[in-house]
Amino acid sequence: MLKKVPNGNYKFGKIIYKKIQNADKALVDEKAIVKTKVRNGKMRNSSFLLRFFIFKERMIAAYHQLIAHAKVVTLAHEINKENQVGSMYGGIFSYPATCHPDDIMVNETFMKNYMFYVDVQNRGYYPSYKRKELARKGIVLPVQKEDDDFLRKGVVDFISYSYYNTVVVGKDTKDFDLISFTTGYTNPYLEKTKWGWEIDPVGLRYSLNYMYDRYQKPIFIVENGIADYDVLEHGSVQDTYRKYYLKNHITELKKAVDYDGVDVRGYLWWGPLDIVSSGTGEMKKRYGFIYVDVDDQGNGSGTRYKKCSFAYYKKVIQSNGEDLEITE
Repeated sequence: MLKKVPNGNYKFGKIIYKKIQNADKALVDEKAIVKTKVRNGKMRNSSFLLRFFIFKERMIAAYHQLIAHAKVVTLAHEINKENQVGSMYGGIFSYPATCHPDDIMVNETFMKNYMFYVDVQNRGYYPSYKRKELARKGIVLPVQKEDDDFLRKGVVDFISYSYYNTVVVGKDTKDFDLISFTTGYTNPYLEKTKWGWEIDPVGLRYSLNYMYDRYQKPIFIVENGIADYDVLEHGSVQDTYRKYYLKNHITELKKAVDYDGVDVRGYLWWGPLDIVSSGTGEMKKRYGFIYVDVDDQGNGSGTRYKKCSFAYYKKVIQSNGEDLEITE
């Protein structure tokens, strides 16, 4: 329940917090029982069972998060009907490895695993494929009486997502690493970054069409960029490759708007200046238009230098993406 406090703001009451604590404790107790049975020889295939309980924890945690998210969206609309609230997707998009039906269906399942959260936030209910999966695995969510109404009322107004690359998925895909984006396949038609991510400007257009066709809601690209081992020379970095990356991606974004009719409201680069990569923990993995004089060990002056891409991005912004000409 939402509880009103004297200053007019809202916060989640202690009841919800207590329910989450109880659910967490039940899962911990359940896993402890399984581990004991495994040690005593009363249960086998412990790795499978532990993976199951990790998945079960994730699904129950996700349920609480999705309910809380829906309540926040509803609250924002109640505070001011002009408020617009969006969802954020991590931007995983995949192609099937071949036209073999098995690869097609593996890719379909792969994408559903990631779109599930966005589906709930945008449609206001649990999709049938997820309900069937939970039923097969015997997972019962802690559904409360009014939860369906909360989800239905708390749908978002727009979609935001990050886009860096695409991946290839097929019947030989066993695991997926969110850091290296390895699926057991590579795309022979695309170049890669130094960190092995495919560079796919057309994939941005594909992703925009995929998301807009699925939800018919305005879209923001809130992360897009490329990293490299940029080297500072004479007070600047000659990162011409970054200019072409930006030009090619914005060109495809414009096609999605002008030719395909996708309602794109904005585009943001990741990121304006070099920072430590959240994925690899490296400073040398540099995304910015501004070079920061700090290395992986934290050594350096911290001085900031404009890369040659800085002026190019400034021109792109000033022209609202109309002037993409690159002058070396």
